[in-house]
Amino acid sequence: MENTTSAASPITGHTGLICLLGSPCAHSVSPMMHNASFEALGLDYRYLAFDVNEEALPTAVAGLKVLGARGFNLTMPDKNLMVSLCDELSTAARIIGAVNTVVNEDGRLVGHNTDGIGYMQSVKDAGYDIIGKKMTLLGAGGAATAILVQAALDGLKEISVFVRPTSRFYDRLVHTVDELTEITDCRIRICDFSDADLLKKELADSAILTNGTSVGMAPHEDTCPIPENLTFPKDLIVSDIIYNPRETKLLTMAKNQGNPFFNGSYMLLYQGAEAFRLWTGKEMPVEKIKKEFFSDPFYSKSNLDHLRRVIAALNAGNGISHELITDEK
Repeated sequence: MENTTSAASPITGHTGLICLLGSPCAHSVSPMMHNASFEALGLDYRYLAFDVNEEALPTAVAGLKVLGARGFNLTMPDKNLMVSLCDELSTAARIIGAVNTVVNEDGRLVGHNTDGIGYMQSVKDAGYDIIGKKMTLLGAGGAATAILVQAALDGLKEISVFVRPTSRFYDRLVHTVDELTEITDCRIRICDFSDADLLKKELADSAILTNGTSVGMAPHEDTCPIPENLTFPKDLIVSDIIYNPRETKLLTMAKNQGNPFFNGSYMLLYQGAEAFRLWTGKEMPVEKIKKEFFSDPFYSKSNLDHLRRVIAALNAGNGISHELITDEK
């Protein structure tokens, strides 16, 4: 389904509706991100945000279906309930038990979960290939589960998930692991979050450590999901789904130890880009959206090549000599 028109076109009787449902949702960058993408590609859609809680969700969804909306996103607290309101689910959405993107296929609502896809694409964007390797994942909430499922589906060889046995998500995690074990070749191990020695052991042969919890997020920047005296393996990639603050205590640990690292800024971007593709059949102009709505990526030592290109462009553009000083040999 395609609504094509000139960029910056006026709203007409042909303009398609796509939106965000959640509560609260007024803070979301999604309307700006998607509307700028529609304009850039000359697509006759508009994206709006509506404050809709779980109680009102069934009515809102029924209304959007009657109105012929092309689709919509869901944020908290509506992701889980949306599963029961869909006519069909993607494999990831079904296993995760949450939907963040719905596509209206001629009155049939197809639910997807693009959060895990967003994370896996952000890993590639940061310059890493972790397929066939091992991940150590912290947490078993919604975001962590989405990452776990997509990482297994994409072909990671092994994932060690650290969660507290008393977590309200523990039973769901066990069920998720059982299902992933049946349909993928990924070896998944559930580990006790409080066992620091076990964490050190699992990290020893991991390619990446992923913090899928909210520990360290503003306004609690002084917290860290792991012991701060832990020494990382030399080449371990350290990632955090948090993007506020840009540098969490976990990432500061990685920086101080010389490990490559990145934050969650582009997970948000790429989950939106996948939703955009599902609705329109076109690729979001991600470089344009990065420039307009996302702060510069949080670079580590692994991104020196990109920094050199930026500096070369600066030198060429203004005649001023800039120099990148590193501790590289």
